Amino acid sequence: MTPTSRKRLIIAGAVFVLVCAICLVIRRYYLQPPPGPTLQLSSTSFQADTDIAAKFTCDGQDVSPELAWGNPPTETRSFAVVADDPDAPTKTVVHWVLYNVPGATRSLPEGLPKDATLPDGSRQGRNDRGSRGYSGPCPPRGPTHHYFFKLYALDSTIDLKPDAGKEDLEHAMEGHILAQSQLIGRFHH
Repeated sequence: MTPTSRKRLIIAGAVFVLVCAICLVIRRYYLQPPPGPTLQLSSTSFQADTDIAAKFTCDGQDVSPELAWGNPPTETRSFAVVADDPDAPTKTVVHWVLYNVPGATRSLPEGLPKDATLPDGSRQGRNDRGSRGYSGPCPPRGPTHHYFFKLYALDSTIDLKPDAGKEDLEHAMEGHILAQSQLIGRFHH
């Protein structure tokens, strides 16, 4: 091997190592999502992917379940909750629309009142039964339905009056969602 070829080989090896190092940096810092807080949603009223007790359905008291979550992103100003059933025969049925839950909140108690505005300033929208607040599972007889309880951490409050619908809330949340989570329960008659 001539000295010139050796020099070229060393330079090529150094360039290769440099390119590999740059690729690792790009992969680590630019192609991967930045680490952030996870927003884990849970409930003492029902466990994930299990049956929802009759108490929280039209077969029982039809009260809202308890929901709890961990620390959200620091920029969180409010939370929103949507509960719906995508297994309904004709369309996704909305069971709960709740928004402007204060950003310091980490749980909702069981049996929230169905008032338009709650004492903490939270607002409740209309469900697909035409009533305000939570309306529990009430599917027709047949196969099991899945109920999605979705929690959104938002960087602002939502400028909607009470009684807004799910579509209004989703539109108002666009560009403001910092983190989200969901908890799925099941119910059938």
